[in-house]
Amino acid sequence: MDRTLLLGARIFAPAPGAGALEIEGERITWVGGADAARDRRPGATVLELAGAVVTPAFVDAHVHATAAGLLADGLDLTRCGSARALLDAVAARVAARPGALVWGQGWQDHAWPDELPSRSALDRAAAGAPVYLSRIDVHSALVSSALLDRAPGVAGAAGWSLTALSGDAHHRARRAALAAVDTATRDAAQIAFLADAAARGVAVVHECAGPDISSADDLAALRVRTGPEVVGYWGEAVHTAEDATELIAATGASGLAGDLFVDGSLGSRTAALRVPYADAPGCTGNRYLDASAIGAHLVACTKAGVQAGFHVIGDAAADALLAGLDEAAAATSAAAVRAAGHRVEHLEMVDAAQARRLAELGVVASVQPLFDAYWGGPDGMYAARLGSGRSRGMNPFAELSSSGVVLALGSDAPVTPVDPWAAVRAAVEHRTPASALTATQALTAHTVGGYRAAGERSGLAGRLLPGAPASYAIWDGAGPLDGSARNPRCLRTVHRGEVLHDALPVVE
Repeated sequence: MDRTLLLGARIFAPAPGAGALEIEGERITWVGGADAARDRRPGATVLELAGAVVTPAFVDAHVHATAAGLLADGLDLTRCGSARALLDAVAARVAARPGALVWGQGWQDHAWPDELPSRSALDRAAAGAPVYLSRIDVHSALVSSALLDRAPGVAGAAGWSLTALSGDAHHRARRAALAAVDTATRDAAQIAFLADAAARGVAVVHECAGPDISSADDLAALRVRTGPEVVGYWGEAVHTAEDATELIAATGASGLAGDLFVDGSLGSRTAALRVPYADAPGCTGNRYLDASAIGAHLVACTKAGVQAGFHVIGDAAADALLAGLDEAAAATSAAAVRAAGHRVEHLEMVDAAQARRLAELGVVASVQPLFDAYWGGPDGMYAARLGSGRSRGMNPFAELSSSGVVLALGSDAPVTPVDPWAAVRAAVEHRTPASALTATQALTAHTVGGYRAAGERSGLAGRLLPGAPASYAIWDGAGPLDGSARNPRCLRTVHRGEVLHDALPVVE
């Protein structure tokens, strides 16, 4: 079996003084100092790293690969500062590709000087082309009439509007848009996404699929791609253990979790709140699952030995989640719920008592620090939607961590980009300092935490220790670990001994 010896490295969180790492096959076999490494040279392939940093490879605990990959050739609307700019971008794309599907993502209107464009205005820009333009949070979208013609039942569905669609109307329109993406385009999008993730030091991604987000065919195609390992989740509720087992078999998913929506998003005003939105009196968002439905799904999955999970953002949604967990614990047992290792996505509005209960029941929180970097702070979108008092309590990473909740960091790409060092930095530089993590906590949550979120309990995965999987990344600098504001460049990404990305200089 081939043996590789990394020398001259700065290794994250090993034994004191370690600067060498030995890999044999899929496992790390030894970690130690340079002097001791001399005896291990014979028969090994030696890689001199000259002070490069070695960390565990990252795990992105929440992605939507096809949607993110489509932006490689899609319409990136993140820099559109007005409705007029959005319409001009659509018109330019249609002129370049007449009649083709326009897939766009990233607009956010909370700071626009003008109103959302009407459907008739979008139709004029679209010139008969099908157009799907999701808001940055992907919980509402602007769509053209030509796309709606492919989505029967949208008109009159919950969330129907002559501007942006939300709720069930949006889900129906999104399914029609995805159905218009041909297989070759989908394949290219998935390949591009995984290659980009590997080039950023990511070895594992958790794909959050489901009937309102993608398709079973999309998930099946993604799971067999080369590149980073794909842990697939399917967000569909079940009522019995038999249903859970059958759905896992039908989809090949690792769990019935991920974006199983309890509510929506704050940006689209569909996150479920106890008290109305500060900028929309009377609006308390959407509630897709109540405590009873949550509890039934948890009981079914717990009995079937299947990991369950939910998308939860607003405080009313968090209340429903905790009530459902309590129902499941009463119907099975707290120990059974804990053993199942259920998870929750986002969990942006949660209090200290809820955090402690989540920890007691072994729930892992998959969170996205770049949400706070993008929308937190006194002048951010959260403050506009919630008011300054409620917004200060958003994304309480430190509270969750100190309560014993395991955190797993991710991007929710395409909502925010796959950029693990930026996520680590955002967690450390939280806009509410009391909610920040340390650099070590953040890096651990983006490595070990990702494996824990997928049910790995050995404690070795995501660490650079003898016996651990050989999943690591080599960097040209330490980035946030040494206080640097820049992202280091990934020189190599390896997962279980297989090189996924390689930019190391060739030594003659």
